[in-house]
Amino acid sequence: MENEELSIGVDMGGTSLKAAVVCGAEIVQRSEPVNTRECNTPQELTERLGEKLRLLREHFPAVRAVGMGLPGFVDHERGTVDSLTNVPGWYNVPIRQILEEICGLPASVENDANCMAYAEWRLGAAQGMRDVVCLTLGTGVGAGVVANGQLLRGHLGAAGEIGQVSIDYRGRIGHYGNRGAVEDYIGNNELMREARMLYATIPEGTSAEMETPVHLENAARAGCEVAQTLWDDAARKLATCLLNCHYILNPQAFVIGGGISKAGELLFSPLRRYLRTQIYPPHFAKLQVLPAKLGSDAGIIGAARLALDDLSQN
Repeated sequence: MENEELSIGVDMGGTSLKAAVVCGAEIVQRSEPVNTRECNTPQELTERLGEKLRLLREHFPAVRAVGMGLPGFVDHERGTVDSLTNVPGWYNVPIRQILEEICGLPASVENDANCMAYAEWRLGAAQGMRDVVCLTLGTGVGAGVVANGQLLRGHLGAAGEIGQVSIDYRGRIGHYGNRGAVEDYIGNNELMREARMLYATIPEGTSAEMETPVHLENAARAGCEVAQTLWDDAARKLATCLLNCHYILNPQAFVIGGGISKAGELLFSPLRRYLRTQIYPPHFAKLQVLPAKLGSDAGIIGAARLALDDLSQN
C-alpha cells in the first residue's frame, strides 16, 4: 500500500452520493454522504459534492485524480452524462469538466456498474484475468464486461447492460419495452414479489414474513422448502442469462456481487449446476463463477482506479 497512489472515488446512487480517498483497494477516508433526493438539479448536487471533494483534498494533498461512477448512460470519452436512472434532470451534463473545475484535478466518469466491474477486474476477484463479466444483483441487475483486457463500452457506452438480456421472449414488458429482461425477474423487488405470491398459496401458519432477500435466505437455511425453491428458481433464471453471455463473450469468469449474492451457496451452488448442464463441457471446465470480493465499496474503488489508469495513459 505504501507505493500506491491516492485518488478519489465517487459513487452516485439514486438516493445517496458517496466519496472517499482510495489507495489501491483500500478506503483511506470517507466523506459524509450526500442525499441526492435533497438536490433538485445537477448544479445543486455538484455544489454539495464539491464541498466534500475540497475537504478530502485538503486532508490528502497527494491525491492525483478523481473518478465518478453514475447510474445511467455515461459517455466516458466525452466525459458527459446522457441520462441517469431514477435521477431526473441529468441530460447531457458535462460532469467530467465540472469535476475538474471543482477539484483542479484530472477526472474520469463512468457508468457505476462498469466501475464495479473495473474494481473487481483490477483489484478484486478477477484480478489478472483478461476476459470477465461482473454482475451486481440488487434493485436491478447491473453489469460490466472486460474483454481482451479492456473495459467494453460499445458504440454508445451501453455495452454490458446484461440486466436487459431477455430470458423469455414472451415475458414481462420491461422499462424500455423489451420483454423478459432478467432484472425483471431476479432483482430484490421481483424476487420478493415471487416469494410473497408463492407463500400466499400455502396453508396459513406455514408461511414466513417476507420483506427482504435476507428473510428469504434465513428461511431457506432453516429448511423451508418454499424458500429453497425460490432460490433455485432465481439461480435457474440467472443461469439462462449467463449462458447467453458465455456464448457471446466466452469469459474466464462470472463475478457476482450485490445484495442477492450474499445468499452465498444458496444461489451459487444451483447456478453452477445449471450452467454445468448447459455449457459445452470443455468450456465449463475452464469457467469460474465467483463471488465478488470488494463488496459495496467496489463502485468507489473502481472509479478511483479508473481515474488513475486514465491519467497514466494520457
